[in-house]
Amino acid sequence: MPVVRRTIAILSITQIAGWGAMYYAFAVLAPDIQRELHLSTEMAFAAFSWSLLVAGLASTPVGALVDRHGGRYVMAAGSVASAIGLAWLSRSTSTASFFAAWTVIGLASSLSLYEAAFATINRKVAVGAGRAISTLTLFAGFASTIFWPLTFALDAHIGWRDTFLVYALLQVLVCLPLHLWLGRDAPHQPVAAGAPRDSHTLGEAIRHPIFWKLALAFAVNFFIFSALAVHLIPLLKTLGHSAATAVLLASLVGPMQVAGRIGERTLARDAAPQVVGRFVFATLPFGLLSLALLGTQAWAVALFCALYGMSNGVLTIVRGTLPRVLFGVRHYGAITGAMAAPALVSKAAGPLIGAAVLSRSAGPTLLPLVLFGCALCSLLLYHSAIRTAGQAIDGERQAA
Repeated sequence: MPVVRRTIAILSITQIAGWGAMYYAFAVLAPDIQRELHLSTEMAFAAFSWSLLVAGLASTPVGALVDRHGGRYVMAAGSVASAIGLAWLSRSTSTASFFAAWTVIGLASSLSLYEAAFATINRKVAVGAGRAISTLTLFAGFASTIFWPLTFALDAHIGWRDTFLVYALLQVLVCLPLHLWLGRDAPHQPVAAGAPRDSHTLGEAIRHPIFWKLALAFAVNFFIFSALAVHLIPLLKTLGHSAATAVLLASLVGPMQVAGRIGERTLARDAAPQVVGRFVFATLPFGLLSLALLGTQAWAVALFCALYGMSNGVLTIVRGTLPRVLFGVRHYGAITGAMAAPALVSKAAGPLIGAAVLSRSAGPTLLPLVLFGCALCSLLLYHSAIRTAGQAIDGERQAA
């Protein structure tokens, strides 16, 4: 039990610092970066999206590394790569240098953020890994709450370059030693009593249609979340809400993510990930439909933000726990990395496609309607996968 608590405590701190430095800080510092480097908004966010694409491409081999060697040195390498990328970003003077820095940051993200952390928990926690992942995401959900105001304050006092340099030092001085403190893992993950005698390999998993249905369901949801993360406030303003009201309504998303994770830990603590996933995938279409049809009404926007936040918060937990239930423990890191790759690619595409839809539409309702259609597709894909998953995978394990 002390190992479980230590692992969760370490990863909670490093996930908050990692997400805050490599993801949330950019939204605050982007205007200053654009002015100094003479970048257009599209070019600045293209570099950020490129880093997400790099993370997606690296996620499968990184997961396999954690499966084989544990998370200690993999995540420590992520801290070093993060420090290098952030320091490089702080000294960028050209577009090429800017993109190169984000390339390193993308690699660092795959080595040290959620997928690597989930795979590390899978190696260290033989019983109760789902609860441990849920606890980790609950604490990590405060990354934006901490780092948005912190980044604003640092930027006002020392500028965007030194802010990124401070965050690079944070990775070396705090995250690196904490990751090394994770300690060694056993060579092989023990199988709990009563569990299936073996797990799917990566090759077996990716040949299974259930894997691809789930991967596409997660990818479509990530596309929706990333598009709205960038364009929600501008969209609300085009719907007729003042800037202050738009910011106030959008600010509901963060607390509702945490509320959703608390609800998962309390109300749904005994529910299977498959059941929790049904709730996650079903709530988002209702929220988007309310935004599309009644988005001029503040109460409808508040309803959407609540459903959007809860769905996003709990989806992170489902993404970490469901592959373990369906495909087993031994090759969890490689399988979740492969499953995350399409999601990270779609996450990179979301802001760019969302901007294209907004710029070319005659009214503000087209984007939420398009995203509503996407949400319905992801719901159908998820239900199709879960409906036959238990019977199919149980049969394969018994035959093995």
